[in-house]
Amino acid sequence: MVTSRSMFRRKPVDRIATEHEGELERSLGLWQLTAIGVGGIIGAGIFALAGAVANETAGPAVLVSFLIAGIASAAAALSYAEFAGLIPKAGSAYTYGYAVLGEIVGWFIGWDLLLEYTAIVAVVGIGISGYFGFLLQQLGLGLPAWMLGAPGTGEGHVVDLFAVVLCLLIAFLLNLGIRAAARFETVVVGIKVAVVLLVIVVGFFHINTANYTPFFPFGIGGAITGAATVFFAVFGYDAMSTAAEESRDATRHMPRAIIYSLIIAMILYVLATLVLTGMQNYREIDPESGFSTAFASVGLSGLATLIAVGAIIGILTVMFTFMLGVTRVWFSMSRDGLLPAWFAKLHPVRRVPTRVTWIVGAASAVIAGFLPIREAAELTNIGILLAFVVVCVAVIVLRYRQPDLPRSFRTPWMPVVPAVGVVFSIWLITFLAPETWLRFGVWFVIGLIIYFTYSRRHSALNATPPDSSGPTP
Repeated sequence: MVTSRSMFRRKPVDRIATEHEGELERSLGLWQLTAIGVGGIIGAGIFALAGAVANETAGPAVLVSFLIAGIASAAAALSYAEFAGLIPKAGSAYTYGYAVLGEIVGWFIGWDLLLEYTAIVAVVGIGISGYFGFLLQQLGLGLPAWMLGAPGTGEGHVVDLFAVVLCLLIAFLLNLGIRAAARFETVVVGIKVAVVLLVIVVGFFHINTANYTPFFPFGIGGAITGAATVFFAVFGYDAMSTAAEESRDATRHMPRAIIYSLIIAMILYVLATLVLTGMQNYREIDPESGFSTAFASVGLSGLATLIAVGAIIGILTVMFTFMLGVTRVWFSMSRDGLLPAWFAKLHPVRRVPTRVTWIVGAASAVIAGFLPIREAAELTNIGILLAFVVVCVAVIVLRYRQPDLPRSFRTPWMPVVPAVGVVFSIWLITFLAPETWLRFGVWFVIGLIIYFTYSRRHSALNATPPDSSGPTP
């Protein structure tokens, strides 16, 4: 018989903080974590979605879209920072929800993140593929049409082969081990930031202020809808926080890395979108390779090619961060017994979850190969927004339930800041397309079936007494 106690039982915070120590390798420092966060935030948002949202949804007000998404994200980021310092374990929102709000809440957030993060990897792969196609055109090269895009995205398109290969390549890199993978990520993030700064500095001198009029061609509602669409571009720190168990000093470094990465990313986003919509009228911006075509339109074809190369290299870091995130959530759920333990098997030498990494690589490759970027992006946002709601609510609940826990970082202006994160996230959810709700509903029902037929019965908490502060039957 299912009782409220079995569904909402919690793992005590002190138990989570000490169990499974030594399973994953702790090798990441502050700036490697920050690089992973920046790598996850900056990428498709600038190089792909900014152009698509400006062209189709918001016009020059894409800048406002990023600001709205950034405010909501900042409120949630401060909540994540408190948890990251308090519970330095893999799993991020899944682990936090499990510890504070109960097993079934943690399950659904984890289950949602499996789909959301995998879809984000695919979206970014499609975005890179768009720049790859632009680069080939600039070099006068051509490839067969069948391999250049998903069905329906162009004449003769059958599969986005380049996006498929990229997804599998990132899975391969992650399986090399966290230390080697983090070195790759740090170097490539440096290249990406340099490219974005180049775009901003050079593009500033080619701004035509007439392109900012009208600023809201699709109305205020268009800017808000755009915020819901680009939201996943401003929360890479969420996926980065799943690597807490691989940080050398997570209680000190994780909160700082979350805050640093969001600040750096938002400054670059605001400046880059201002340049993009100033260089080219929003109607003429290419939805897939916006900056490259914008620079080509002002006679800077050579720089446009360089940007395309930088985008291809730089956006790889977003794929890296979110594939890292989904594999660590999946690993954590399997280790807790909510999914089969087979998935939690680590490589004996590299200490990484090899099995789930290859499965995620294959799944993201299928999505990237056969769905247009817009449809793939619509798979991502609702679950992430719900995760933000859960984390913001949980940080309030835990602060009042256990105020004396040793927190290396405390969310300021409690409970106002987390409440702002909740309100903004729910607000943005209401602007998502009906198709997004339908897909989420189907995924939710599948998760419900798995939880009650497998997860609840195999939970690791069945072997130990649940947290006595949980709800009674």
